[in-house]
Amino acid sequence: MSLVRREHFEFPELWRRFFDTETDSSWMRIEEFLDGDTLVVRAELPGIDPDKDVELTITEGVLQMRARREEKSEHKSKDSYHSEFRYGSFVRSFRLPEGTKEEDVQASYRDGILEIRLPVSEMKAATTRIAVTQS
Repeated sequence: MSLVRREHFEFPELWRRFFDTETDSSWMRIEEFLDGDTLVVRAELPGIDPDKDVELTITEGVLQMRARREEKSEHKSKDSYHSEFRYGSFVRSFRLPEGTKEEDVQASYRDGILEIRLPVSEMKAATTRIAVTQS
């Protein structure tokens, strides 16, 4: 048996930043739930302007959320200058349940949360139990 010594390696700061990209799932977190006869979709979108950075559409029973974000930061001092920027966009689609009243959909943005409320007139059972037989 041989013993192999492994050195602990840490990425230099530049490489850490390069690989520390934001993925779709980490940037826009989503939750869906029923509130009575209303389907509620919430998206976590901190630091955006919903008037210019968010687009909501419903086409053929599919709700599509598009969002984009740009962040810039600069740090200046007498001896140095440091600038960083991040930008990206995100698209998420949801098939709406039958009976969704598209004309009554409402969206609001507060404290970094986009909330979309979709009234549903007839909610069909979301789960169907299927029996499993043994051979």
